[in-house]
Amino acid sequence: MTRRRFFFLVVVGACLIHGFGTPRGCSAAPSSGSSSCSAAVITCGKVNITYPFHLLSDGGGAFCGYPGLGLDCVDGNTTVLRLSTNNNTVLTINYPARTMFVVDSGIARAGYDCPSVVHNVTVAPGSGVQFTKSDASLTFLVGCAGGGGCGLSGVAGDGERSYVFRGATATAAALPPGGSECARSCRGTVTVPVYAALFDVPSLSNLSTSYARVLKNGFELSWDRSFDAQCDPCESSGGWCSYNRMSTASGGGGPLAFSCICPDGRSTPTDCGHGITRRKIRTYVIASTTSMAFVLLLFLAYLMHHKRTYGSFVFWRKRSHISPRVEAFLQRYGSLHPKIYSYMEVKRMTKSFAHQLGRGGCGVVYKGSLPDGRLVAVKMLKELKGDDEQFMNEVASISTTSHVNIVTLLGFCVQGSKRALVYDYMTNGSLERFIFSRHLEDKNSLSWGKLFEIVVGIARGLEYLHRGCKTRIVHFDIKPHNILLDENFCPKISDFGLAKLSVQKESAISIGVARGTIGYIAPEVFSRQFGVVTSKSDVYSYGMMILEMVGSTRTTNNNTNCESTDELYFPLWIYDNLDQYCLDASETSKDDGEVVRKMIVVGLWCVQVMPIDRPSMSQVVEMLESDLKDLQLPSKPLTLSS
Repeated sequence: MTRRRFFFLVVVGACLIHGFGTPRGCSAAPSSGSSSCSAAVITCGKVNITYPFHLLSDGGGAFCGYPGLGLDCVDGNTTVLRLSTNNNTVLTINYPARTMFVVDSGIARAGYDCPSVVHNVTVAPGSGVQFTKSDASLTFLVGCAGGGGCGLSGVAGDGERSYVFRGATATAAALPPGGSECARSCRGTVTVPVYAALFDVPSLSNLSTSYARVLKNGFELSWDRSFDAQCDPCESSGGWCSYNRMSTASGGGGPLAFSCICPDGRSTPTDCGHGITRRKIRTYVIASTTSMAFVLLLFLAYLMHHKRTYGSFVFWRKRSHISPRVEAFLQRYGSLHPKIYSYMEVKRMTKSFAHQLGRGGCGVVYKGSLPDGRLVAVKMLKELKGDDEQFMNEVASISTTSHVNIVTLLGFCVQGSKRALVYDYMTNGSLERFIFSRHLEDKNSLSWGKLFEIVVGIARGLEYLHRGCKTRIVHFDIKPHNILLDENFCPKISDFGLAKLSVQKESAISIGVARGTIGYIAPEVFSRQFGVVTSKSDVYSYGMMILEMVGSTRTTNNNTNCESTDELYFPLWIYDNLDQYCLDASETSKDDGEVVRKMIVVGLWCVQVMPIDRPSMSQVVEMLESDLKDLQLPSKPLTLSS
């Protein structure tokens, strides 16, 4: 008797014994048309819309979620929450924490340098959502007369003088000296909520230049627990949650009430296990007892089979390959981790691993799709002893992040010895396939302008990992292979298998052995004589990647004498040939020359041998966004031998 046949007999026996009823676990044909709620989850772009929210345009969808929490899906990829004063674009929804990040839609659509701030952003009582303690406010004084700064930060305007300061009111107590008199000369004020943690980032201290970035990062909203307090027992019973309108004897509408939609199409006020008669309860008790006795007999038969075949109960030594560390990790993170898939689901979504996207030291990546048609990339980790640590690093790191330049982890598989990670599919693959195109006319080559946008995006993602999220994350493996590009060439940092997480404030990080990829590893990672390991180790890897992006196209220019530069340390070569290299790049356009010079200067700052001489990622972002004339060339880079 094989193990598969054993479990088949268990299921068949249980269903036969329960054949006079339809208990949970045996199939029942759903009754069509018995519920107005047609789907438990709807996806708009990258936002999953589920209870207590609902999609306003989805016909009967108003019955699926709480009435005050309706969302719009604009152009099929932008989720919009309509409040009393304005529309807000939804960036992310964290259902376990009951929070969501949104940004005023007008600000989201505006240009990055000068987002429009034209009205107050408020949340009316009874709207179903409210601001959280993580929110702060920016107040803008608009239409101001007179000159001088009034002690406030000036911002760009449409021919008018405007100012911005932190705080929700323009009272004399909130303004610096001279600010009250300036406020009286202004046409009015506009107050917008922002995420308070951004004020702690050094590069955002000057509101005159950083207010746009602060606004575009949005603010946090939460919804009340009472909206979904009844949802847990419903979902535990196999149903999904909804709101419905109770009918009355007169045929009119009644009060709004919670409903649990069961797999068979029934709608109940609590969960799918309630509402049965006492007779059925007795029947289920008797049937369950009989089933347990039947299963016990089969189990004893299985034991005797192994006893006769192997001489002992060997299956006790063939328990799950899941290590105690992984089991403790899953219990610790609870509902905060992404969806857990079975190995059969992973095989199904990849069509038995038919389409391989790439192969690396940690495993193989396959293309797949979810049941709703959404494309995914599935990374199957190798069955090695160290994979549990890499697996836990990756899940723990990405589960705590939410940023446009960080890859999205949709779920994972941890079954027996199998380890799989399921990500959003990136249409354009990794960065390395583009930067190593040897000719500018190659179809895979990118313009200098697009390469610069990618460089800035990666910097913002690293800044977020180092300073922007609650748990500080150091990646330790920044390289072109680990930068993925979506359909718009927006960069996403991926592969967190070597990452280190720290909730402590001190900057030093303890690692056992050197980690990373040769050529990108910071000196202090493999030798402590260069200093302690900090987040600046990522800065070094980032700088080497920038210089590699620049240097990968140097053979395309026949005027640059670089036949022997492959034998040299490239940062030294480019330092000595900076002017000529940028002059050659500017043959296409003057702007290209300036972009190349800025990338090289920033890269040279990042690859300084001593960590103390490197900038932080916040300073790197500031350098990339500043004028070229404000950037100074660092001292000549040293080789490790010197």
